[in-house]
Amino acid sequence: MYQFLDPPELRKEKRLIWAATRSVLENVGFVNKRSGKKSKSNWDFFVRLLKIFAFLLKITGYYKKGYGNAKKIRVNELSLKFPNLPPAFNGFRILHLSDLHIDSIPGYISILIDKIKDLKFDICLLTGDYRRDISGSFSQILIPVKILSKYIQAPYGTFAVLGNHDTYLMAQYEKDSGMELLINESVEVIKDGQKILITGTDDPFNFFTEPAILCFETRGYSFKIAMVHTSELARTASENKYDLYLCGHTHGGQICLKEGFPLISHQFEGKQFNRGFWKIGNMTGYTSIGAGVSGLPVRYNCKAEVTILNLSS
Repeated sequence: MYQFLDPPELRKEKRLIWAATRSVLENVGFVNKRSGKKSKSNWDFFVRLLKIFAFLLKITGYYKKGYGNAKKIRVNELSLKFPNLPPAFNGFRILHLSDLHIDSIPGYISILIDKIKDLKFDICLLTGDYRRDISGSFSQILIPVKILSKYIQAPYGTFAVLGNHDTYLMAQYEKDSGMELLINESVEVIKDGQKILITGTDDPFNFFTEPAILCFETRGYSFKIAMVHTSELARTASENKYDLYLCGHTHGGQICLKEGFPLISHQFEGKQFNRGFWKIGNMTGYTSIGAGVSGLPVRYNCKAEVTILNLSS
């Protein structure tokens, strides 16, 4: 069982304001950062560089191997202990999915479903990036998302946030997607009369706005989870006494050296946020390597993942 903190009318009003704001940010094509810095998106230039890199991979024979690697997804089961976790949530299982980029590889959705169809989980949290490109059409992912939704329905809800590859227009298909979007808002998850709080924000990598900070100002919960596309709001969540922070965006580097060092991570908070567990104060964070691929449909020394987080007290 779950319920939103804001009443329906207030949620509707906030959603309209958010959609109007984000539509402007998307249409002007600027990256809007928390620092106040605004810069023109370099995605088109980056794509041109990727095409050159793909050509080099093909003539050297490495492309086929990388493409095969990209279609291999592992199930990563992890256990986390929190002394303040309400007893009713002992053994609570979270399915964390991130960076699906569903249209990057033909038949990808079948590969993903095959990995998750037999998993047991109490809640599903998705941390953004559902299409390949950062602009243009997204109609190609609507049917795959609807198919996927049948396999990620959970007893305590299926919640999603948007990433920098997503558009505000996707929100109009929220009901069809089988997911509840959290856009700078929180939801109570209730089990046996006890509660935990989950807060989700809009993407702070390209589309930061102040409500993404204000939504963390929550009180009265012994255990709180933040779900954000990137690690950029982790310190804010920690300052507001969140216990677990889930994000993605980096793909773990996707193309890494044998030592696991990513050539590109697209994040600037520090290498500790590239993949896996990290800590800020008393808060535990986890950066998913992601289930899909971005830019090029290849992976090297960085296997895609879906994650099960088993919480215990």
